[in-house]
Amino acid sequence: MFRSLAMAAALCAAAPAVAQVPPFPATFKAQDIKTNGTTIHVRVGGHGPAVLLLHGYGETGDMWAPLAAALDDDHTVIVPDLRGMGLSAHPAGGFDKMNQGRDMQGVLAALGVQKFDMVTHDIGNMVGFALATQLPDRVGRFVLIDAPLPGVGPWEEILKNPLLWHFRFGGPDMERLVAGRERIYLDRFWNEFSANPTRFDERSRQHYAALYARPGGMHSGFAQFAAFDQDATDNRAWLATGVRLNMPVLALGGEKSFGLTMAVVMRAAATNVTEGVVPDSGHWIMEENPAGTVALVKPFLESGR
Repeated sequence: MFRSLAMAAALCAAAPAVAQVPPFPATFKAQDIKTNGTTIHVRVGGHGPAVLLLHGYGETGDMWAPLAAALDDDHTVIVPDLRGMGLSAHPAGGFDKMNQGRDMQGVLAALGVQKFDMVTHDIGNMVGFALATQLPDRVGRFVLIDAPLPGVGPWEEILKNPLLWHFRFGGPDMERLVAGRERIYLDRFWNEFSANPTRFDERSRQHYAALYARPGGMHSGFAQFAAFDQDATDNRAWLATGVRLNMPVLALGGEKSFGLTMAVVMRAAATNVTEGVVPDSGHWIMEENPAGTVALVKPFLESGR
């Protein structure tokens, strides 16, 4: 609607080639998996026990390249783009996180994966949490990084933070406002949620802005947030059963962002929570301090062996 078909086709074709974010190891292969009424773009590489990496808003699975490179010598690393984001399809609906958990179930089934660990960030936390409640006996270890879970722990207090106005920003008029101005909208996230905005570099900003400017990209992004009320209802219903996650959980917050609040959130939903802080970082942990993030995540995953 907002771009010529030629430009849209060029973006779709060029997106993987112009990925000037840190690259995945050359051994990683990309594939599209049809599941749950949509198509999920997935990168897979390495060998050994499986680990699923789920990204958040303002990025795609590309954010995980440094961690994937650190894990692929002894893990099979699976990196999807979430429903409606990156190079995955842009369906009309289905953005509640329980449904997206079913997306991930389909991805794992297509890859023949039974047991797996998870590392998640931002919206990926919410999808990963849904998946963990659906398949609790199949998740070995779970790392959640720097974002709340709808309806869990201090959710209502977190919603009062004025920085989170975008949780309620969406709909056709908002889509019209940001059409052709995707970079301006996304810069707000990258700047305000960083400890040091210069670490979210220009080439990464250009890369992600081009992906979110693809037809349906911003609509899907807004839909992720619009589903939070349903996500909160679903999570509260699960909590009301008295069941809790029993796998080892590492709850990490950026030093200049969620910090130890991530552990407060997870202790409301899990019985075995280790807290941690990514030093010298805001929300964008893989851009601001990838080495510090890897240094916390990798030993935690390996301690389960």
